[in-house]
Amino acid sequence: MKVLVDTSIWSYALRSKRKGFEVHVQELEALISDQRVIMIGPVRQEILSGYSDKSKFEKLNSKLRYFQNTQVVDDDYVQAAVFSNLCRSKGIQGSHTDFLISAVAHRLNAAIFTTDNDFVHYSKHVAISLHVPKAN
Repeated sequence: MKVLVDTSIWSYALRSKRKGFEVHVQELEALISDQRVIMIGPVRQEILSGYSDKSKFEKLNSKLRYFQNTQVVDDDYVQAAVFSNLCRSKGIQGSHTDFLISAVAHRLNAAIFTTDNDFVHYSKHVAISLHVPKAN
């Protein structure tokens, strides 16, 4: 199964030195090795945002070019709105990007790899699955 990797995982792998996320980074490396990673433009934008040092930005951008953007289609935006409205009716708020990630993953029958607990709440009401790292 393909896996749409959320910004939080990329951030731990690329920037963070915080302890406790080694298993997530190792799982990302395994997904990359197995060529199972899905990248979409909004996640790429979030990853690249915050790099004011142009040389660091270009270096990261160059590395991320390895991952082809999976196309976001018009129906994904509609599905994202449906997911957002459904969750909001259940008292759950979320970002537009989160719901777009959910819609694309839903369309592609892909799991979402994230540390953002909001997706756990979404998954109780919308048809998404979450990727859980394998225990070492």
